[in-house]
Amino acid sequence: MDNEPGPGVRPEKRQRDRLIELAASHPEWALGFEDETWWSRFEQPSLHTWGREPSRLVEQPVAKTDKDPKALACYGLLLRLREADGNPCERTWLRFVDGRPVSGITTQFLGWCCQKLEALGKAALLLVWDNASWHISKWVREWIREHNRRVKQEGRGVRILPCLLPKKAPWLNPIEPRWAHGKRRVAEPDGLLSAAELEGRVYDCFGCDQHDRLSIPDKAA
Repeated sequence: MDNEPGPGVRPEKRQRDRLIELAASHPEWALGFEDETWWSRFEQPSLHTWGREPSRLVEQPVAKTDKDPKALACYGLLLRLREADGNPCERTWLRFVDGRPVSGITTQFLGWCCQKLEALGKAALLLVWDNASWHISKWVREWIREHNRRVKQEGRGVRILPCLLPKKAPWLNPIEPRWAHGKRRVAEPDGLLSAAELEGRVYDCFGCDQHDRLSIPDKAA
């Protein structure tokens, strides 16, 4: 179990721990830790190596003809669920986006995850995430409410049970260190990756299938 600094136990942490217990006792449910991050093509992560000669990450200049974005936003969901044979497993699902995380992109990502979970025979997603504005917006809350209502009426689909993490408590979300390790693994020490190359490396790093970027249609933007 993850440990939270401090003498007290926050209500949000108790709720998160309760979701973990529920997921463990319901094989048809999935526990998901969601977060977003930016993957930079220029800023290099901190690295530590053993050896006589230190490894150096060279800062790359930006060519005037380079039209790719300097950084790419990405949604991620770290899943803990049970396979059809009953064995527990972890999976990570990723989707890059055009632009930045917003409510309209968040609901697209949640809908996509629910479709994949339904294909795996799951009935509920116990969703743990932070208080980002695109998580707690009226748009997203109403979308989740309507989504769950539709699932109940139709008798099929995957319900979403969200759980908000305490503010400034990244240690409660196990996907956070995955981002840090991933950024070290995909770093190019002496060259500049294109946006497509960076995306490909990230998907390979997490063992995910590559998908088109999520975006808001021009008419709805």
